[in-house]
Amino acid sequence: MSQLRLLPSRLGPQATRLLSARDALGLSWRSRSSGPPATFPSSRGGGGASYMEEMYFAWLENPRSVHKIRGHHVAQLDPLGILDADLDSFVPSDLITTIDKLAFYDLQEADLDKEFQLPTTTFIGGSESTLSLREIIRRLESTYCQHIGLEFMFINDVEQCQWIRQKFETPGVMRFSSEEKRTLLARLVRSMRFEDFLARKWSSEKRFGLEGCEVMIPALKTIIDKSSEMGIENVILGMPHRGRLNVLANVIRKDLEQIFCQFDPKLEAADEGSGDVKYHLGMYHERINRVTNRNITLSLVANPSHLEAVDPVVQGKTKAEQFYRGDTHGKKVMSILVHGDAAFAGQGVVYETFHLSDLPSYTTNGTVHVVVNNQIGFTTDPRMARSSPYPTDVARVVNAPIFHVNADDPEAVIYVCSVAAEWRNTFNKDVVVDLVCYRRRGHNEMDEPMFTQPLMYKQIHRQVPVLKKYADKLIAEGTVTLQEFEEEIAKYDRICEEAYGRSKDKKILHIKHWLDSPWPGFFNVDGEPKSMTCPATGIPEDVLTHIGNVASSVPLEDFKIHTGLSRILRGRADMTRNRAVDWALAEYMAFGSLLKEGTHVRLSGQDVERGTFSHRHHVLHDQEVDRRTCVPMNHLWPDQAPYTVCNSSLSEYGVLGFELGYAMASPNALVLWEAQFGDFHNTAQCIIDQFISTGQAKWVRHNGIVLLLPHGMEGMGPEHSSARPERFLQMSNDDSDAYPAFTEDFEVRQLYDCNWIVVNCSTPANYFHVLRRQILLPFRKPLIIFTPKSLLRHPEAKSSFDQMVSGTNFQRVIPEDGAAARAPEQVRRLVFCTGKVYYDLVRERSSQGLEEQVAITRLEQISPFPFDLVKQEAEKYPGAELAWCQEEHKNMGYYDYISPRFMTILSRARPIWYVGRDPAAAPATGNRNTHLVSLKKFLDTAFNLQAFEGKTF
Repeated sequence: MSQLRLLPSRLGPQATRLLSARDALGLSWRSRSSGPPATFPSSRGGGGASYMEEMYFAWLENPRSVHKIRGHHVAQLDPLGILDADLDSFVPSDLITTIDKLAFYDLQEADLDKEFQLPTTTFIGGSESTLSLREIIRRLESTYCQHIGLEFMFINDVEQCQWIRQKFETPGVMRFSSEEKRTLLARLVRSMRFEDFLARKWSSEKRFGLEGCEVMIPALKTIIDKSSEMGIENVILGMPHRGRLNVLANVIRKDLEQIFCQFDPKLEAADEGSGDVKYHLGMYHERINRVTNRNITLSLVANPSHLEAVDPVVQGKTKAEQFYRGDTHGKKVMSILVHGDAAFAGQGVVYETFHLSDLPSYTTNGTVHVVVNNQIGFTTDPRMARSSPYPTDVARVVNAPIFHVNADDPEAVIYVCSVAAEWRNTFNKDVVVDLVCYRRRGHNEMDEPMFTQPLMYKQIHRQVPVLKKYADKLIAEGTVTLQEFEEEIAKYDRICEEAYGRSKDKKILHIKHWLDSPWPGFFNVDGEPKSMTCPATGIPEDVLTHIGNVASSVPLEDFKIHTGLSRILRGRADMTRNRAVDWALAEYMAFGSLLKEGTHVRLSGQDVERGTFSHRHHVLHDQEVDRRTCVPMNHLWPDQAPYTVCNSSLSEYGVLGFELGYAMASPNALVLWEAQFGDFHNTAQCIIDQFISTGQAKWVRHNGIVLLLPHGMEGMGPEHSSARPERFLQMSNDDSDAYPAFTEDFEVRQLYDCNWIVVNCSTPANYFHVLRRQILLPFRKPLIIFTPKSLLRHPEAKSSFDQMVSGTNFQRVIPEDGAAARAPEQVRRLVFCTGKVYYDLVRERSSQGLEEQVAITRLEQISPFPFDLVKQEAEKYPGAELAWCQEEHKNMGYYDYISPRFMTILSRARPIWYVGRDPAAAPATGNRNTHLVSLKKFLDTAFNLQAFEGKTF
């Protein structure tokens, strides 16, 4: 009995509807011996309650102990045998681990051999309906306290809990055929020998090998095999750097020579971008699954070193693939996410991503999470890396079952992974597999772990590799012979050596061979755009009118809208009759026209359905019927593309990553993410820096995602004013000192060469055009739009249909078109600006009567910089001073970006003076009066024609 360990929480009912009363349980157990039913004294005053009932109600009376009384806390999960997986060596007092603990339930040793009728809630009996108490304890210990530890009691669904119990409690469920064992051994051979091969050939190279968790390869292949068997055709994976090369080689099946040539320091890079290190690259591959003989598409998403940042990106791409296939229940497309233990517990984006898992517009219908639990984070001990018992506890927030498994027991791992895949494809819910393993080397191959974990690494150095352990087991039981095992090793070693020989012939590294999201047919065969032109973005007037009429109506009958919304719709109808649009209506027409042309549009973000500023109203709510809504945009044409508009969770990092992934799946969709206020994007800065700004340069991955960032200094305080344009401009890759050649295709060529497009539109018409241009371009670039707040309702910020009809285009620069333009030689100052400040400047110019002396030109596209049009404007006013006016502080906004580019285009012959607020630490003041004083000050400077006399630039 000294080894008996029991998981009492597995013995009682599994859900709240079975927790109401003892009498409802119906678990009266009877002795098979002659005489009356066996009864035992009750330690809780229950008279005739059974052993199982007694244990169960003991837990109910002390809820604080529930998490400590589960078998996984005493399961043998650590391959090293030196750590408790839950950071706690305490064995709960109500677990029967020794004979003397029987007394806790008023039992004696003699009771162990009495037989009892098994309740219907357990599966440990198999075909038997009665078992002795000793056998009950043995079977439960075998199920819950060996190399597998299960956490699922927190799930409040009877069917799901019983499903898990049946999978693990039923006797004999973990028996494998000889063929299955041989397949598992072969996969372990490939996993381990791949790492050994890299270690032999490139001993001083970083590769972040998988040694210590080689079982992850057969684990992932099992998940894919089982999912393919259940109908999955497309699997999208995300993972960190550890083991990535092995996954590429042995799961995705990337050609080995393509991997090996990455280690060649003399390999030249093709002119496709700056590239990335080999253990960050992605891959896309279609092949036959050898187990199911079905087609399977595997995509491993490229990612940066920022751990877990790829999680929402994978989920977004998965959601898009499901959407385009009409796979509403995730029966054809699924995702697998691989995590490290320290990052899974430490990175907040994991929590954000989990909270998208069951939201209607974001769910991917279940993800299999595989945690490579090295029990260490770089050099940090788990006790210093998390406050929770397990690194996987974050998954409990979405009722995801968690399967802990000792990674040195390959058969247990494979069984758990098979159950996990079956769970996902049965219940369409997340599940976590925690591979408790170790890291044989340091954080990378050059790192010395003995500095900080000496005892752990002494044990690791003594640890027999899992391949040898499993091979010895199979040889001993006669499943394979030693010769067969050695031949399997020699076979794979030969494959590696042959691929290594071929890799030496590679002279140029093509990043495009590592593309994770190809767009068949969008580019030519060389991956280049099919043209370098963009058609006009205007549309026929009858289409504008039709969209305007739908936008100002309620397409459903007997649908009662709010009276305030009725006024808004009447206003839209009036504008449509008058051939005019405001910001909201221009956006409506851009979206609606793209839908007509077959382009899917998806708008996501916090409160986007109504709009932060109550201007959009794309989802109408019936005022009398709960949850009855209408999206007029989906009622424009019978055969239009679908429009998705969805309020997101209160997350930026996770949701922006999700939308980025969604935009990766297809070039034929306009995917937009709107920040509630522009400055809130900084909590998603990792996605912006590591994926959006640099994605094409690192991974040859085009992406057309649009960021809508409300921006403007309006006296609302430092947190609701600036979208930080200076940050986006600082990351733009156009050269401020390079004087460009103005070729016929300069405008489009410049867009193609940039890493992203940054605009600040001052008119609704230009906003309309830039959205349509995003899809009509022959390539895809991220688009950053600084959107207005007060301009949404500004009486002057309206556009005519004449600026949007067929033949019209986006204006990168809107030149002065008033009195100053008619007599340019009389103009004394030319003020360049962008965005909302234009309207402040026009109003001030009018009040001072300087319309003929001061010209105002708007830069609508800031990056890439419109060198050609700025040059035309500057040359048009040869006698004018040039000034740049912005409402942002001098060390923010646009001035540091535009100033050197003006100097280049002007050959440094004329200065470009700064007009705006002084440098500051905060983006804006919190005092309304201070805001107005500083506004008046820089407007006075802008129209003081003597302001720069005597000054040197």
